[in-house]
Amino acid sequence: MILSPIDGITDAGRRRPRQESPVTKESAQWFQAARFGLFVHFGLYSLAGRHEWVRSREAMSQEAYDRYLERFDPDLFDAGQLARAAREAGMRYAVLTTKHHDGFCLFGSSLTDYTSVRAAGRDLVAEFAEAMRAEGLRVGLYHSLLDWHHPDFPVDRHHPLRGTPAEREPRDLSRYRTYLHGQVAELLTGYGRIDLLFFDFSYPGMGPAEWGADELLRTVRELQPGILVNDRLGVPGDYVTPEQYQPDRPLERDGVPVMWEACHTLNGSWGYDRDNRDYKDPALLVRMLVQSVACGGNMLLNVGPNGRGALDPQARDTLRRMGEWMALHARSVHGAGSSTYEAPPSSFYTQAGDRLYLHLPTWPLTHVHLPGLAGRVRYAQFLHDGSEVRFQQLDGAQHEHDNMAPPGRSADTLTLTVPVARPDVLLPVVELFLDEG
Repeated sequence: MILSPIDGITDAGRRRPRQESPVTKESAQWFQAARFGLFVHFGLYSLAGRHEWVRSREAMSQEAYDRYLERFDPDLFDAGQLARAAREAGMRYAVLTTKHHDGFCLFGSSLTDYTSVRAAGRDLVAEFAEAMRAEGLRVGLYHSLLDWHHPDFPVDRHHPLRGTPAEREPRDLSRYRTYLHGQVAELLTGYGRIDLLFFDFSYPGMGPAEWGADELLRTVRELQPGILVNDRLGVPGDYVTPEQYQPDRPLERDGVPVMWEACHTLNGSWGYDRDNRDYKDPALLVRMLVQSVACGGNMLLNVGPNGRGALDPQARDTLRRMGEWMALHARSVHGAGSSTYEAPPSSFYTQAGDRLYLHLPTWPLTHVHLPGLAGRVRYAQFLHDGSEVRFQQLDGAQHEHDNMAPPGRSADTLTLTVPVARPDVLLPVVELFLDEG
């Protein structure tokens, strides 16, 4: 199913009219089948090791920030290794920051020398795109609409130079808009097929009019037909991007389901943050991934390589452990989506055709009661090892002290019998083969 395009909101808060999305059926299908992607935030801020907003947070001058430019040497940035880690983690696409808010570009640009090519002689976007395709992953690019390095970008509340005399200097936003559009055109003409474009971000005072969003989006569509574009230009996009929160139901606009992707960090920071040890447990991340799929969405999980371009040990371990789970349970994620059946409390259903997948974050004692599934299941098994899970149907009678038929259960309930010991996987899954006839 191809879901609806997204309504945009104008700067004044008025809803923009719904527009017909040009997204192709093939583009929507690969995105909704992939379900799991890798986000990579890397740049000059990685050398600081204090969050990707470090220049703004610490109100650094350009001169102070450029000490990182002078030392930028990503000798351990190995795009091939990164691509293999993503594929082995069960990811099907990856998104790299081509330019973050600081304006530093990881690609060669004819419009600025503030690039990785000038600083280190390497076009990291080219390396990334080639490596991802070699591992069979779809290629996505992130591009910030902000640019604190450009002389014509307004000094506003986010800018590192706020509160300084720079606020009073004249700025020509039209020159910046030309620069922004030119760089996007470079990215979409110099690196082969780009499957996804993640813009970031609009805010009051800097929205569609300032970005020239309608014109920019037309250019994107012309240069890369079939590309998926997110919702942060402030005009209708192809999918929405909830950030750092986990939707617990399918997302809709005006009652119509939309494509979406929950964007999450490992530890609360997108860029490398050396002293931030608030890492999410891999079991929690697997539950978040499954909850996204159960609600019809994707999860884009971020890593922030360090100043030399390598992943820290905990990031590598997290990807490895998620990959071990995905190696056994991928078919409950890839190509799956939400189900019309209602899962029992504290569990999730995903479904792909006649396969219904019951995910059990909380391990039950012996029995799991599945309402509405009596007479609809031909066979059940644990997905991690293919071992049979036995089940039976309630007889409809009320049994006061029978754990197989506790009071109040409807006659259409199917009861699974599971072992007392929880399977040794991050998230146990029961695969139910449905007999929809």
